[in-house]
Amino acid sequence: MTHLYKVRTTSVLKWVSSNLIKNHIKSIKVQSLLVEPKNPIGQNPRFYATKTKIKVEKSELFYETSNPSSKSVAKILPRIRKQAEAALMEYLHHTRSLQVMDAEHISKNSPMFLQQLVRKVQVKNDDDIRKSLTRYLRYHPINEYEPFFESLGLQPAEYADLISHDRMFLSDDPVALENFHVLFNYGIARDTIGMIYKSTRDVFKYKFGILHSDLQALEKLGFRQDTVSNLIASCPRLLIGDMKVEFIEVVERLKSIGFELSWIEKLLLEHGSLNCSLVSKVLNSFEKMGFSHRDIYKLISRHPGLLSDASSTVSVICLLCSTGIKLDEMQSTFLQFPEIEVEIFLSNFRKSLTFLNEIEMDPDDIANIIRVHPVLLGSLTIRKTKSLICLLHVGKNRLREYIQKNPEEMKKWVKGSKVEPIPGEIEKNRILKTKFLLGLGFEEGSNEMEKACEVFKGKGGELPERFDCIVKAGLDREDAAKIIKANPYILSLRKEVIETRLDFLVNDLGLPLSTFLTFPSVVCFTTKRVKLRWSMCTWLKDTGAVGPWVTLSTVVTGSDKQFIDRFVKKHPKGLKMWQKLNKEIGSE
Repeated sequence: MTHLYKVRTTSVLKWVSSNLIKNHIKSIKVQSLLVEPKNPIGQNPRFYATKTKIKVEKSELFYETSNPSSKSVAKILPRIRKQAEAALMEYLHHTRSLQVMDAEHISKNSPMFLQQLVRKVQVKNDDDIRKSLTRYLRYHPINEYEPFFESLGLQPAEYADLISHDRMFLSDDPVALENFHVLFNYGIARDTIGMIYKSTRDVFKYKFGILHSDLQALEKLGFRQDTVSNLIASCPRLLIGDMKVEFIEVVERLKSIGFELSWIEKLLLEHGSLNCSLVSKVLNSFEKMGFSHRDIYKLISRHPGLLSDASSTVSVICLLCSTGIKLDEMQSTFLQFPEIEVEIFLSNFRKSLTFLNEIEMDPDDIANIIRVHPVLLGSLTIRKTKSLICLLHVGKNRLREYIQKNPEEMKKWVKGSKVEPIPGEIEKNRILKTKFLLGLGFEEGSNEMEKACEVFKGKGGELPERFDCIVKAGLDREDAAKIIKANPYILSLRKEVIETRLDFLVNDLGLPLSTFLTFPSVVCFTTKRVKLRWSMCTWLKDTGAVGPWVTLSTVVTGSDKQFIDRFVKKHPKGLKMWQKLNKEIGSE
């Protein structure tokens, strides 16, 4: 009995002792969690306990990446994103009653919205993100249009104007949501619907059933459903009022002309939707030209661009009408239409008209060439006028006469071809140059005359007027002849250039005309160069940095570096003044 008592007493004591030790250890552990230990250098602060709950820092939820512009961007970690997507989907489907397919697509295709959403919640650890978001969404309803539009492929800047301030939930606008489902169920991709929402928002305002009936109306024309979907994707405005009616009328009209529906489908899908209003104008114009349905069928079959680029076709017709050609006279033009795009034909035609105007051809003569050779003018890409005159070795008068007699010769003057001088013009120019030089006192057949003929550029008939403008500036004819004999290259300059530079020398710089006698090459330099250097030297003279001996020829010739070293650096503030003058004169 005593033994049993001792055993029981010992067992009770052991149990009490063991229990006390365990409780003591627990007490120590609890106290250690409530006491903030010192943080050793380099120790991660996220791993020590405090009196507050442990929270995951936002940096643990994101990772850095780079976008196409090489900027660093923070994105949600994949494991966090999946939880966020699940929470958003659950909210949209269970709480907001969106269709499960819509809720899933929105949650998985609105990364920017999800990223903003994750930043708004506090989480204990990264496994708690779904619960935290669910709790947040329960008390903070979101504007559902933001993730909705993002899931349709629109950027925030694109859908900012589409979000209404008086609506937060997609169910607030059941008509728009229904029309969205009509388009999606018809087979139109969500990103395409996004672009339709952006460009043709009125489609989503149709009352129940109207949009579906419009799609059915397009199918009744004979188009397959996938074709209608592609048409709507390329031109959403086909679903809008007048354009829808015009499209149906154009398709019916093309079918009546003889085009198979497969051909119309190919035309529409290859070139996008047609401008139905302009297509109707083109077809009306062809009928007024006297084309039968069979003729129109053959013409458009050969040149479908006449319809696909109806805008350029109408411009060609209007351009021909503006020159006095009547519609019933245009039939041959379109029957001979070249194998090029209508837009290129129009561009060539306009450039040809510009060329004829630049050589100062009479309007009646231009109209006559257009009436007889419209296809020619639209078929060739002619060179620029100045380049052509130089290559042909002719003046405008001679060129006008030559074109009127030989308009087909313009085929030889297109870009990329080797342009030969007009027959006889080289010899004619040679004779005119020789005659002019003999009048100035050159000896016939002399080396000086040969060199002068080689130096002269342009037409021989232009040399007398260039020489006369020097005489009219105030020089004696003899003095002018001496200058040209010594410096024949001066007459290679155009008359207007010589006049401008001599006027600048006398009236702007205030120098006597005799300066041209002593330094004829002054007209070969630009007025900017002469004014800049002479102004600099005038300032240097006024400051005493250079003497009065400096002449115009000394100043103008030589490179900029030589001028700066020789003159500008003569004064301590010379470089600063040079830069100032450069800026002032350069902006004139």
